[in-house]
Amino acid sequence: MLIIGSGGAGLSLAIKLAGCGVQVAVLSKFALTAGSTYYAQGGISAVFDADDSIESHIEDTLDAGAGLCNPEIVRLTVTQGKSSIEWLRRQGVAFTEDVTPTGEKILHLNREGGHSHRRIVHTADATGKAVSLSLIERAQEHENIHLFEHHNVVELITAPSSGETGKAILGAYVLDSQQQTVKTFTAKVVVLATGGASKVYLYSTNPQSATGDGIALAWRAGCRVSNMEFMQFHPTCLYHPKAQSFLISEAVRGEGGKLILPDGSAFMQNFDPRGELAPRDIVARAIDHEIKKRGIDCVYLDISHKSEEFILKHFPTIHKKCLKFGIDITKQPIPVVPSAHYTCGGVLTDSYARTDIGNLYAIGEVASTGLHGANRMASNSLLECLVFADRASVDILAKLDSIPTPPRVPDWDDSQVSDSDEEVVVSHNWDELRHFMWDYVGIVRTDKRLYRAMNRVELLKHEINEYYRYFRVTSDLLELRNLVIVAELIIRCALQRKESRGLHYTLDYPETDNGKPPQNTILTP
Repeated sequence: MLIIGSGGAGLSLAIKLAGCGVQVAVLSKFALTAGSTYYAQGGISAVFDADDSIESHIEDTLDAGAGLCNPEIVRLTVTQGKSSIEWLRRQGVAFTEDVTPTGEKILHLNREGGHSHRRIVHTADATGKAVSLSLIERAQEHENIHLFEHHNVVELITAPSSGETGKAILGAYVLDSQQQTVKTFTAKVVVLATGGASKVYLYSTNPQSATGDGIALAWRAGCRVSNMEFMQFHPTCLYHPKAQSFLISEAVRGEGGKLILPDGSAFMQNFDPRGELAPRDIVARAIDHEIKKRGIDCVYLDISHKSEEFILKHFPTIHKKCLKFGIDITKQPIPVVPSAHYTCGGVLTDSYARTDIGNLYAIGEVASTGLHGANRMASNSLLECLVFADRASVDILAKLDSIPTPPRVPDWDDSQVSDSDEEVVVSHNWDELRHFMWDYVGIVRTDKRLYRAMNRVELLKHEINEYYRYFRVTSDLLELRNLVIVAELIIRCALQRKESRGLHYTLDYPETDNGKPPQNTILTP
């Protein structure tokens, strides 16, 4: 079988299936560590504290999701938090621990925005790195797992099927970026674990790989997508001209960090009684409001009132990174701005990660499972990766033997195309797309801005498709082709929602429509 993506979701599934004797190919668009999991700082939410409860975690998640979470999916996910952490520990992940007065070692738990208790299991401030490296090591050791770095999917291969969906997956055409050749991978089962689409925006906390590939691939193949208007902007990305995409973890605010204006005055209490611990959408809009209102470049996040020992213990990665840019967080505040961070919508799936196409699954950020609703609560994302990797493995193992071997499919035909002599078209269109998405489809929206963005998307899509028809594919071209589709899906979903809810805030409809049951936005190809 074939797994597209080598982050927490993809590798967790590969390890589980390989342990049951399944031969698994895992594709990584770049290096194995290039995905978003590796860069996740905060942690994984799970109930461990005696004062906490599953019901409290469920309630917090539903509250953050602003009425659009699927309660059954939330309960399913939250109840597997503890077992997911224990599975990771068995894979070699070393989480930060405390020692009780009696000498017992227990997990140290952080608290983040939207959570009513401390329930964030973490490895200092580099949890994703610890998870990623441990899973990569396990995968590399396993004889049933075959890892392919620098392999970027061009298109999914499907065939008519007599099943409910009318289509079944056969495999994928894949660009080997180092050899510059397109290979054919056939498989009984294909799993999309490609991450999110935050690189559709000019400013993002995500790595370069987050270009919405899986969403676009699934859409072109015939899958529905859901809730693409809910793009989460993380409130605190380091503001420095040489610091690209560096996130300042929510745990800094969870441990008492205060958001302040250039004059040192706090402001979050003016927007929400929870202050710095309000959900991310509220904090991001508050920062955006203050920046635009006052004409300033950034606000500041101050943790310097804590002891140097405390800061170095809890935030060593952030301290080291900021020092590179002349910012000593033990003595001075950190300049921060909001940046695109997480795709709450995605490919529509059921509770076993199944999509509309037979034997095609989607797990992790690429999927819309019903967990996040209109706003993802902090540190529920890695939990979702683990839980739905496990759910998919159960379903795949139950039916893999009954799936027929795919027939031979034609090789990729590039005999009618040539090498491009105008790569500037790709780079120019990439820049233009991300600029107008930031300006018109960002934290605060209007219908006028959305229609303006849609007009630009239509023009760019035509130009990109024409370019795609005549020139050999490159990784940059594939990403651009996927990004323009994701941009269109975000705008279309945003135009359909005539209210403000969760991460979608529009000046034309500033109130939440409480007169009818909340509806998910679902688009069909």
